[in-house]
Amino acid sequence: MNEDAFWQLIEDCRATEPDPDAELLAATLTERLAQSPLSLVIGFAEQLSWALYRLDRKEYGHDLGGDAFLYTRAAVVAAGRTEFDSVLQDPSAFAPYVTDLIWAEPLLYTPDRAYKRITGEEWHRDTRYSYESCSNTEGWAD
Repeated sequence: MNEDAFWQLIEDCRATEPDPDAELLAATLTERLAQSPLSLVIGFAEQLSWALYRLDRKEYGHDLGGDAFLYTRAAVVAAGRTEFDSVLQDPSAFAPYVTDLIWAEPLLYTPDRAYKRITGEEWHRDTRYSYESCSNTEGWAD
C-alpha cells in the first residue's frame, strides 16, 4: 500500500458523525481491511507506523507522556491527510490535540484486529518504523 492509498482509505472510512476517539473509524477500517488481502493489512500497518513516526518529534510531544503523545498523534492521522500535512508544516496546529486531549487509540489496533480476523492468529508484528513515543531519535535530537 502506498501513501496515497493509505490516506484514501482513511478518508473513505472516516465517520460522517462525531467520532471523538476514532472508534467508528477504527471499526470501519478493521472491517474493510479484514475483507482485503493480507498484503493490504501489512501495508496499512507500515503506512500507519510511518505517519506516526513522522509526528514523533520534540516540538509536538515535549509536554506529553508516552501514551498520551502516541494517542494524540493517532488523532492527527485519524483527522486525515490535510490535517496531518498541516501539523507537519506548522507544529502549532498540534496544540488543540494536546489542549483538548483528542485521542485516537483505537486506530493503533486496526491492522492487528484485521490480521486476526483474516488469519485467526495474533499478529506479533514489527514495522519498519516504530510508532512508540520517542522512537524517532532524529525528531528528538537537540
